[in-house]
Amino acid sequence: MAENIYKFALLISCKRYYNLLLVMLEVMGMDQRPVYKRVLLKISGEALAGEKKTGLDFGVIGEVCEAVKRCVDMGVEVGVVIGGGNFWRGVKDGEGKIERTRADHMGMLATVMNCLAVADVMEQHGVDVRVQTAIEMRAIAEPYIRLRAMRHLSKGRVVLFACGTGSPYFSTDTAAVLRAAEIEADAILLAKNIDGVYSADPKLDASAVKYDAISYDEVLAQHLAVMDSTATSLSMDNDIPVIVFALKDPENIVRAVMGEKVGTVVKK
Repeated sequence: MAENIYKFALLISCKRYYNLLLVMLEVMGMDQRPVYKRVLLKISGEALAGEKKTGLDFGVIGEVCEAVKRCVDMGVEVGVVIGGGNFWRGVKDGEGKIERTRADHMGMLATVMNCLAVADVMEQHGVDVRVQTAIEMRAIAEPYIRLRAMRHLSKGRVVLFACGTGSPYFSTDTAAVLRAAEIEADAILLAKNIDGVYSADPKLDASAVKYDAISYDEVLAQHLAVMDSTATSLSMDNDIPVIVFALKDPENIVRAVMGEKVGTVVKK
């Protein structure tokens, strides 16, 4: 009896010291627990092209996959939507030459190529991954099924969502917000070629100011080029914070998951 009481007292003491250690680590900025359990990472196709601006840069993809792997190893569930602009942009490339719906379908196929490439590199890095498409292509990927996607995520698999929403006239940014809402993601990580949200295009206006945080309403009112208005409104309606940062340093993905100050946070 006395031995059991001693063990119990020792356990309580150890737990107190453990909790004290966690508080000390948090105060010192050394608490390494991620602040998000499930995230939706949106990667622009152009970002995957690296300096080439077109096609695929496997050096960049490898770095991105390594960053995603670190997130998964920390217990974060990661869904990914990838654009197709490194191969084809429906509105820009098809305007005046190809009917809009068909041009958008071509863009969806571009996202499939990107997802398959990223999936392969992720597997090379030891990440368990699944590709799901909004338009059925059963020979090469799973069809998008929400509950199946959530089950994959709960098992620690990365799910790559291809074909956007599956409908023309909707951007892959809108698809990212839609999938984030459907899988009940805690945040959207918007990895772009720019390091945040600015008051104007910094390439055209030297006086452009970068925001650390901004509301959805301000983004819409100022017509800021974060996402298209449909995607911004959808994220606002579902109260999903959007963290905008540059993919040039893939480590930003890990920093965002850890809650570190990176890029711009768009929220209510």
